[in-house]
Formats: sequence, structure tokens, C-alpha cells
Amino acid sequence: MGVEVSVEGLTKSFGSQNIWRDVTLTLPEGEVSALLGPSGTGKSVFLKALIGLLHPEQGSVIVDGTDITKCSSKELYEIRKLFGVLFQDGALFGSMSLFDNTAFPLREHTKKSESDIRSIVMEKLDLVGLGDAGDKLPGEISGGMRKRAGLARALVLDPQIILCDEPDSGLDPVRTAYISQLLIDINAEIDATILIVTHNINIARTIPDNIGMLFRKELVMFGPREVLLTSDEPAVKQFLSGDRFGPIGMSEEKDDATAAQEQELADAGIGGGGTKDDFSEIIPQVQPNPGMPERKASARHRQRVEDMMHELPESAQKAIRQSQEAEDEVRRNNAEAQERSGQSGGSQKVDTEKQFAGSNDNTEQFPAYRGGN
Repeated sequence: MGVEVSVEGLTKSFGSQNIWRDVTLTLPEGEVSALLGPSGTGKSVFLKALIGLLHPEQGSVIVDGTDITKCSSKELYEIRKLFGVLFQDGALFGSMSLFDNTAFPLREHTKKSESDIRSIVMEKLDLVGLGDAGDKLPGEISGGMRKRAGLARALVLDPQIILCDEPDSGLDPVRTAYISQLLIDINAEIDATILIVTHNINIARTIPDNIGMLFRKELVMFGPREVLLTSDEPAVKQFLSGDRFGPIGMSEEKDDATAAQEQELADAGIGGGGTKDDFSEIIPQVQPNPGMPERKASARHRQRVEDMMHELPESAQKAIRQSQEAEDEVRRNNAEAQERSGQSGGSQKVDTEKQFAGSNDNTEQFPAYRGGN
């Protein structure tokens, strides 16, 4: 099962530039969480702090009972084996084939035989639809394929914690949906704790159990996804809708003159270009494919939300109840479909390699709750 990651009072700066301060949140064991925020707010920096690649000025990061900000290098080395990381650009070794890139953690951290390594690597490459591309170099494939190869490498040690830095970048919308479904299926199979950094609002609405948002060097909020999606926090509403009118500007700090000018435009009935979707209408969370185990995290998450329900805003409570009812209906439908499939002798478990079929050519073009401050 995945392990809990507890962050308390974390502050990070580069020289005189403060990136974020006093960030406090807990990634519950085995649950899927997402971290949102405008570009340049330090989301990738936060991931690097979680695995000890960057050392914060203040605060603690406790992973499986060990504070990695204070532990020895030897202890940190062992803790890092719990993590699988999908970096934003894939971070593949350019001189190695996809097979060797994926095999690298196994050769570095285990004493497995080459035959065992081949079996594991091919399983992971098949999982992301790259079973026929193992001999290719990163420079010979599209950006989207490099991203999927990076995911295969992140999964090769069957990690207890998976960090994904913008898993959808370089992928078209269809393959983004497949990667999202794959993360949910992986969570169902190995019960890993997953944190996804993303700008993709559809992922944020349908994949995670919990959502947080960084803005103006602080964590605006973190908690059950329904809390953020129904929030009245101006920065949250603007980010979800993709509107240029609001506290988020081209630079993170919007000046008063720009804000006043935009308000005049809004008062004149001129729109800011954002979507008019009603995000307070909660879309049911994506469920594992038929034939996959049920997510153990779902029951734990529901119990945790029930325990904190009385602390949440009324709008969030209503959205959570509606979301739970919709998810229960989806589970019932999946169970009935699987039962019918079993009676007919068929199997509905999805072959991910077939899902990605046709994507291995080089012509791929589109490659606990904190209130607002």
C-alpha cells in the first residue's frame, strides 16, 4: 500500500526570491491527489522538495515516518526507492534506448537477472503502449511517446508513491484520457499514493480524490476535490474557468491599474475569454476499468471525508453527497457489466497496449482542508 506524505510549514527560496512559504498538507496513503496553480508558482519545485532533490529553508517532509529534511544521505537514498517520478519532460537518457531507460532503475537498485529485468520492462512498456518501441532512442520518437516512456520507467520498481509532473503535456486529449485511466488502474492495482501536478482542468475534475492549489507563494487550499471545485475563492474560480479577468495575471502579481481596467471591461459586458462551464456541478470520478480491482483508497477517502464533513462549506457538502451518489451508480453499473461478462465467459479487462495502438509511429502530431487566505 502507498504511504502517507506529510508536509508541514515548508518554505523554499532561491536566493532572495521566495518560491512558496508555510506549505502544509498531507497526501493520504493510497489516494490520488492533484496540485494546481498558475505557471511559475513552484509546483515542480514542490515535487523536487518531496523527494529531497531540493532542500527547503524551513519545514518538514515526513515520508513513511522519516523526515527527509533531517535524515542522513543513506536514509534518503532508501526513502527515494519508495518513489516513482514522471518528470515534466520525460528526463530520458538520450543515448539509451527506451528499453534501457526503463531498465535503469532495476539495474541500479536491484540484483535481478537480465531475464527478469526484460520481463518487467516489457510489461511496463506494454502498459503504456510502447511494447514495440523498446529499441528506439528518445530522439527518434515524439514528445508524447517520450512522456509515456518516462511513465513506464517511473512504474518499473512498483513504487509506493508516484509523482507525475504534468503527465498530459505533449499528449493529445485522447491519449491524455488513456494516461489518466492508467493512473487510476495502477492505483487500484498497487494502492500507491499518487500526486499529479497539472494544468488540465478535466484531469483535476475527474481523476483525483484531493486537490490543492498554489498561488502567490502560498497554498490556497488542499482537501477533497469537491471543496476546491465548489470554492468561491476568486483565484480558484478564475483558474478553473481559464478567464483572464481575476487576480491571476500574466505575471503572478496583477497590478491595480490592470485590475481596474479589466473590471471596467467586465462591467461593460466584455468577457475575459474563459469557459462558462459550471464547475460546481461535480463530474463523477473516473473508476478503474472493468476487470480491475476496486480502489481501496475510495473507501478510506470516503470515511475521511465523512469525518471532516461538518467542517466543510455547505456547497462542498452538497457536492460531495451528489458525487458519492454518482460514483455509487457507476460502481453498480460496472459490477453488473462484469457479472454479465462473467456469465458469457468473456473478459472485459482492458488491454492498454491495444488502447495505444497506432501511436508508436513518428508522425504523432499532438504529441486535510485548508481555507483560503
